[in-house]
Amino acid sequence: MITGETTATGPGTALLLAAAPLGKGRLIDATRVLGTLAACPPSSLLGTAAGTVVELADPTEQQAVLTRIRAAAAAPGPLTLLLAGQLHHDARQHALHLALARTTPSTLRYTALPWAWLAAELKPRRPGTTTVLADLVAAPDTWQKLCAEGLTLGLGISLYGRVTPPPPRHRTATPAYLQAVASIWRSGLNPPLTELHAKAAAALAGQGEALLLAADTTHAPFPTHAPPGTPPVAPATTEDPLPALLAAARAGQHDQAAALAARWEGWAVQAYGPASEQAIHWLEVRADLARVAGDPARSCELWMAAVDARLTRHQAPDAPEVEAAVDRAHHQWQAVRDAARARALGPRLVALRRRVPGRRPGATEAVQRRLEFLHTMPQTLSTLR
Repeated sequence: MITGETTATGPGTALLLAAAPLGKGRLIDATRVLGTLAACPPSSLLGTAAGTVVELADPTEQQAVLTRIRAAAAAPGPLTLLLAGQLHHDARQHALHLALARTTPSTLRYTALPWAWLAAELKPRRPGTTTVLADLVAAPDTWQKLCAEGLTLGLGISLYGRVTPPPPRHRTATPAYLQAVASIWRSGLNPPLTELHAKAAAALAGQGEALLLAADTTHAPFPTHAPPGTPPVAPATTEDPLPALLAAARAGQHDQAAALAARWEGWAVQAYGPASEQAIHWLEVRADLARVAGDPARSCELWMAAVDARLTRHQAPDAPEVEAAVDRAHHQWQAVRDAARARALGPRLVALRRRVPGRRPGATEAVQRRLEFLHTMPQTLSTLR
């Protein structure tokens, strides 16, 4: 439906997608929320005074849903996507899918919507114009994966909502999060996203285990449009993502923190180049996150990659940043207790130490001695004591 009058910011688009398999595979009564959302003020759904609201109730065709999403994503104004449904993990392709009405475990890849397709359609949109509110149930084989890795849609997109574990047998979950959001909107309130999410989450407190989604990356320093050859310009940011990343890691959410840091690094590589200071910064953040997660081998690999990147941008071997990165790689390598991993990493570290000996006398020789010792150990010995 079309509602309101066109404004200077352009009409908005709201896509309401509620879907779950028919029959015994249904974990959530997703379409139950559509009537409540339809009764909300259109401006709350759209983010503008005018626009189009599209409703998809238990769609069956994968390609048809993709076409609708693609059309909504192509609209120039603000886009609000409200999702109610259930997520499944395809063990063969290691990919998440949003189940549709005809989805079964054996036909997942052909009858469900891959989460990666959704992310790909939203990726080209102008940062800060896309909001996704999700109320999802995870299938039994998917819940632990999501708890470990989190759920995101990429930079520039605001993703809020919740994911819950599968309900007990013979029971069906309800999209209570989106119902709470709708209740807030119907009361006449239209708070900012962070406040809206907090109110909806608070209304559901004590109703069981849930993974809350609050991935707002719209304040990232995205490059503005500029003539070819002009370096991207970063506008002022309203929040620094680094403290939140480190806090998540210290809280044990290591995979989620690492995945988000990798996305920031990917943006920096695209915007400024792989040897840029911005990209190297995020590479070093990832290295430190691996240390916090207790994975010294991965941390060593990433610190060595940071050294390579700094040398590629013609930083001197005795530059403080280069020496510090090598020292950290060396320190993490010494903490690796898996002999095979340590042996595999050692030659690269030796080569870097020869280029960047650092200020610790005998550092290069120390790496060589430990590597020689590792090679004298039995190949079947997997750990160092």
